[in-house]
Amino acid sequence: QVQLVESGGGSVQAGGSLRLSCAASVYIVGRYRMGWFRQAPGKEREGVAGIDRDGSTVYADSVKGRFTISQDDGKNTLYLQMNNLKPEDTAMYYCAADPMVFRPWYPLAIAPYTSWGQGTQVTVSS
Repeated sequence: QVQLVESGGGSVQAGGSLRLSCAASVYIVGRYRMGWFRQAPGKEREGVAGIDRDGSTVYADSVKGRFTISQDDGKNTLYLQMNNLKPEDTAMYYCAADPMVFRPWYPLAIAPYTSWGQGTQVTVSS
């Protein structure tokens, strides 16, 4: 069973930066498709960024140009670099893993992901 553990969340002012990490319990980074999602209070969980095994990336329009998803196969860790943070980025952030790499890729959809972390809180103040 895959376990994912996020870290790196915190409180920052608008315009600041944070880097989230997601450590996997088994060697899946670079083998599974991985993604970052977020959920703000009272809102549905939404896809933020996804990365395929070959390093291809997809971003939600709201974070393009500000967030960067990356993975380190050797460390079995997924990252999300978040720059120029805005108050509307405030949410619980989750990483997730999709093992079905031979079907069409929908990186920002929730359904394909079968393993989820517990989340790390990001709070951005104005």
